[in-house]
Amino acid sequence: MLRTTAAELIALEERYGAHNYHPLDLVVERAKGVWLYDVDGKRYLDCISAYSAVNQGHCHPKIHAALVEQAQKVTLTSRAMRNDRMPEFLKTLTELCGYDMALPMNTGVEAVETAIKLARRYGYRVKGVARNRAEIVVFSENFHGRTTAAISCSSTEDYRKDFGPFTPGFICVPYGNYDALAAAINENTCAILIEPIQGEGGVNVPRDGFLKRAWGLCREHRVLFMADEIQTGFGRTGNLFACDHEGVKPDVLIVGKALGGGFYPVSAALANRDLMTLFGPGDHGSTFGGNPLGCAVAMAALEVIVEENLPSRARYAGAKIMQGLRAIPSPLIKEVRGRGLLIGIELTVPARRLSEALLSRGIAAKDTQPKVLRIAPPLIIEDAEIDLLLATFREAVASLGT
Repeated sequence: MLRTTAAELIALEERYGAHNYHPLDLVVERAKGVWLYDVDGKRYLDCISAYSAVNQGHCHPKIHAALVEQAQKVTLTSRAMRNDRMPEFLKTLTELCGYDMALPMNTGVEAVETAIKLARRYGYRVKGVARNRAEIVVFSENFHGRTTAAISCSSTEDYRKDFGPFTPGFICVPYGNYDALAAAINENTCAILIEPIQGEGGVNVPRDGFLKRAWGLCREHRVLFMADEIQTGFGRTGNLFACDHEGVKPDVLIVGKALGGGFYPVSAALANRDLMTLFGPGDHGSTFGGNPLGCAVAMAALEVIVEENLPSRARYAGAKIMQGLRAIPSPLIKEVRGRGLLIGIELTVPARRLSEALLSRGIAAKDTQPKVLRIAPPLIIEDAEIDLLLATFREAVASLGT
């Protein structure tokens, strides 16, 4: 049989698929660890990690084994009945994260929607906010997904254009601006929703102490602190969660991506009992949320994070990569920022140009803003691969001239 070429596959996708992404023209056929292989067998170092969904590396054998074993038993029951995998998964997840209860969903944005509903219910039933007046404070340049509610709280016009009318009840303030946050909180504020480090927004790291001060403000005004750690969670920034860097424990923790180990979409919102029990039967749910296949995969994914000490590995590798990037003497590099293995390189030229220069040299990295390139490899990256990344990065930057 004739082998389908990359160009043919790209043409098929462009013909039959909606054009809602602008992907790199890398057609992946298989992957292992930190490596991607295209349909021609060429190898690429993955510095995207499916936006932190494969922190454990591609096709991790332990997670793969859990998937196969469970798939031979039962994959879906719906929540009309119970299954034998969800209780163990919930216990492991909540104990690891330090919460009483969790509500499992599938995609990250579903977990965000869960948190929004929980915050509003808290506002009405606990804080005493007037009916339909609840407000959630969000932050500029945020990314919480692309559902109608998620784009309603976004400040990015590209996500919002021609999709109105928007869901009310969101107040947007500048990211990292404590005074603006304090001014926005009033008697109708039920929660703030924040990414402790903004990934899609350009790997924006708030000033030291901001998260702690914001958390304290929430305590003062009976406002929930809700952290979207979908991209920053499970070791990506060098701690289990990015909020851990400031010793902040959110009232609601939103997780996803790496929770599925790159095999299956699994997400969850976590909170303590007094908050989570505000939900009753029928208030929220998902046919696939908490399904046995997803639970088995997530259990294995969590075990890998702990057993392989991935947060510590991210802390070490991230420090080495950032040190190497900052040592590159190029006028095209304006700033290198981030934590752990969530790194943003702000450039003076379009980041897509550097992304394509890297791709031609075997490095897959993606622009996250017009002039910001994100480097976020799987947390299992080793020294030799880091050295290759840095050497290739220097070469790619030099190829762009001055």
